[in-house]
Amino acid sequence: MEALPDVAVLATRLKNTLIQYHNLEDEKWRVAKKTKDVTIWRKPSEEFNGYLFKAQGVIDDVANSVIDHIRPGPCRLDWDSLMVSLDILEHFEENCCVMRYTTAGQLWNIISPREFVDFSYTADYKEGLLSCGISLDWSEKRSEFVRGYNHPCGWFCVPLKESPSRSLLTGYIQTELRGMIPQSAVDTAMASTLINFYGDLQRALKKV
Repeated sequence: MEALPDVAVLATRLKNTLIQYHNLEDEKWRVAKKTKDVTIWRKPSEEFNGYLFKAQGVIDDVANSVIDHIRPGPCRLDWDSLMVSLDILEHFEENCCVMRYTTAGQLWNIISPREFVDFSYTADYKEGLLSCGISLDWSEKRSEFVRGYNHPCGWFCVPLKESPSRSLLTGYIQTELRGMIPQSAVDTAMASTLINFYGDLQRALKKV
């Protein structure tokens, strides 16, 4: 078992960082991509030399079900086309764990498969839920993967006031893929990846 920072402190700091992102004024964001159902914005990240992305769209299901499909667990592998494997390395409480996951190659394999080791935390937020994560400097590495790094990221999911059986899903993502790939290529791919994430999630929830 690797030495971890205090779990409660890490979880609180992570949640507070995500709420800070969620409260940023609209003028801080620039639209990166928009479809009928989903909008993606971005702003320079304060964590690294790339962008913090914000994604928002309405999902036709209740918040608990949506977050159950997003947070670490067997549901995620069933529908997320980017995720190839997911293992829970350490479990602290029902809402708190360390997970290792691998992603498929992207952009016609210009971006090779990546491995991430993330601390994940799910908490109540207003009438809904927040599922958030941050990568850990985990010493055990596998040579066949480049180790990527997720700076504070997460998903807020709250019921729509006018239609509580549907949810407003808002995500904040800032991923450093590392390796030889320029960050600009990652930023170009990210907006489309997030649009696809919403489509894949909505299709999966319709099957349930």
